[in-house]
Amino acid sequence: MTRITTGVLTPSPPTGEQFEIRAGGRDAVIAAVGATLRSYRVDGHDVIDGFPIDEAASAGRGQVLAPWPNRLEDGTYEFDGHRGVAALDEPEHANAIHGLVRWLVWHQVARSADAVTLRCVVPEQPAFPWRVDLEVEYRVSPDGLEVTTVATNRAASTAPFGIGFHPYLTTGTTSIDEAYLTIPARRRLETDRRGLPVGDSSVIGTDFDFTDPKVIGEARLDTAFTELGLDAGAATVRLESETRQVELWMAEGFRYVMAYTGDTLEPVDRRRRGIAIEPMTCPPNALRTGTDLIRLEPGSSWTSRWGIRA
Repeated sequence: MTRITTGVLTPSPPTGEQFEIRAGGRDAVIAAVGATLRSYRVDGHDVIDGFPIDEAASAGRGQVLAPWPNRLEDGTYEFDGHRGVAALDEPEHANAIHGLVRWLVWHQVARSADAVTLRCVVPEQPAFPWRVDLEVEYRVSPDGLEVTTVATNRAASTAPFGIGFHPYLTTGTTSIDEAYLTIPARRRLETDRRGLPVGDSSVIGTDFDFTDPKVIGEARLDTAFTELGLDAGAATVRLESETRQVELWMAEGFRYVMAYTGDTLEPVDRRRRGIAIEPMTCPPNALRTGTDLIRLEPGSSWTSRWGIRA
């Protein structure tokens, strides 16, 4: 997309309009395409491994994942007599991945110096035969970044729903290998070669046990964790280096968290520079299995929150 100014073609950012919010030494930039969290800094230091304004989001970086997060086997499912058929945008594994809204343009609903609310309509379509309205508010304060989602079913029948978010946390180091990771989860999902769950197992005493702070080292994670331990109604994942600590917290609506160490990213120099910590309401393949899907009745809404402290 371009703008024409006095006969000169001026490129627009690949992710569309940019919304900057700031308060108390915190500033974030949210892009209209995908309601993407493109940047978040505290006192000038990067807290997420985002991307520059002249690039599109890659590897899910900062995007909203709805109406399902993660992978959907063969791109097909059935729900209450309705059939969905989604494009296979992970063709090497014959999966549909990360929903339908991350490449759509979201529109501003409200804005202030420290907050912006963006809205997107998921229209009825072969991949999702319901209409769902989504609103996501990003707000910064001296306490950190808080993200609030409201999903409303505008269809005449009950709609299945799941959502996730895809920020890459960083403590400012060139690699996450020396950082310490804490994930308050008692179980993890076991997956097949397509990244689809085939079972679950306890993490206690295994290489996947991050219930206490543990150096990441050579660990390669592309792993969904569950049975999250809550403190004051939220589960908190922590990434720490010698100089910084970053926490991602999730309210009770998010029952799973994905941790991805970025070992397959392109270009190679992006690998293991940050770690994706992805709050999710349901596991991968939930539209097909039904596991922990949110059932949105006609006219009803669902809401929950997550955020980042640094």
